[in-house]
Amino acid sequence: MKDTNSLYFVLIVTGFSDTIIPMKRILTISILFFVGMAIQAQDLSYYNSEYTRSEATFADRLSVLELLQEAGITVTGEFYHNALRFLLARAPDINSRNEQEAAERSVIILSQGLGAAKYTAAAADLWHAVEVFDVAKESNEGNALQAALVALADVDARQYIAYIIQRLDGYNAQTFRNPEARRRFQTAVIGCVRSLEIFKDASGYRPVFFVYVGSYDPMVRQIAANALPVIAEDPADVIIGIIRNPSVEPPIKLQAWKEMLNNRAPNPSKARVAATALEIGWTFSTANRTFQANLRELRRTAIDAIRQYGAANDAVYADLEKAYAINFAANSPDYDEMAAALNALAALKTDEAVALLHKFLQELNNRRRTGPWRAKERQLLEWVLSCVGITGTRDQEVRLLLRTIQSSSLFTTQERSWAQNALTALGF
Repeated sequence: MKDTNSLYFVLIVTGFSDTIIPMKRILTISILFFVGMAIQAQDLSYYNSEYTRSEATFADRLSVLELLQEAGITVTGEFYHNALRFLLARAPDINSRNEQEAAERSVIILSQGLGAAKYTAAAADLWHAVEVFDVAKESNEGNALQAALVALADVDARQYIAYIIQRLDGYNAQTFRNPEARRRFQTAVIGCVRSLEIFKDASGYRPVFFVYVGSYDPMVRQIAANALPVIAEDPADVIIGIIRNPSVEPPIKLQAWKEMLNNRAPNPSKARVAATALEIGWTFSTANRTFQANLRELRRTAIDAIRQYGAANDAVYADLEKAYAINFAANSPDYDEMAAALNALAALKTDEAVALLHKFLQELNNRRRTGPWRAKERQLLEWVLSCVGITGTRDQEVRLLLRTIQSSSLFTTQERSWAQNALTALGF
């Protein structure tokens, strides 16, 4: 009767009084009861001895970790570290699905504990956990790997940033046709993204950007999108590299440029990327019509950014001239692009900008004399004259050309009035 009462007591305190429990579990339940007593006494030595018992199963160890976690006791980083190291040493002993799940859940608890404790000394073992629970092995779900990657960032193990980037680059290069493999690998991708987000190192921007524009599920892509502005407030150099990369297709170049426009980078950085975007918009050659449309949008938005943020270098002026001259000669000009280029030159107000507007105006003046003179030329004359007036230039050659147009009988009354308006705007 005494033994029966003892057993009944154990069942009561462990919450299983109404459950028939196999005899082989009686010992485990008893152990957990006494571990609970030890925890309540703030004594972790008994917990440690039970966790490291050679005959304990992975489920037993998980149960002890969960009990410790539920008790709400603050555990030292050293304690979690030793527990993780012990588990990893016995990982080769996993021989069933249940043990695999218990081990992964244990790694999650231990990684979270180490991260919360900022226990830097555990960095090597956290990376070991990433390798042991790599999703390349079909038995691994990816949650343990994800938790270990995040913990690496929490403990500021910056020496592993390059390895995390390399791993994420590898994921980005793969195509997952098997739904289960896709699910597991996306779990790992999220771990990499969240880790790089915590590190806030600009080198992590590029691989996370390619998660954002990749073929992942919308939820994964959104996590990457949210991480980008956190990883780097000024990713100008990274985005310039993406735009210049000849293997990156125009839709991705355009998206990279849009990310630059939408972040909190300073204006000079946006001007630098705009200059690159405009250059590549002209030099990238493709027969794909969709890509050509992407490049046109890349150029137009870059020109507008140059109007707002300035010319980062002198090469910008040659590319702005292309936007006008190439369209002028085209059978179907892109008037929006031409107008954008003219407005950008007017806003820049530099000597180089004024010189280009003067050149365009001189060409139109010559065209009026020799023909043809159509609606296109007439529209451009109005735009160029208006932009010249906006520059505020005091250039004498510009003034002389405006006087010539304003007084020439070759031009209509309205055309001459546009020249007069420009002169008035310039104060002549």
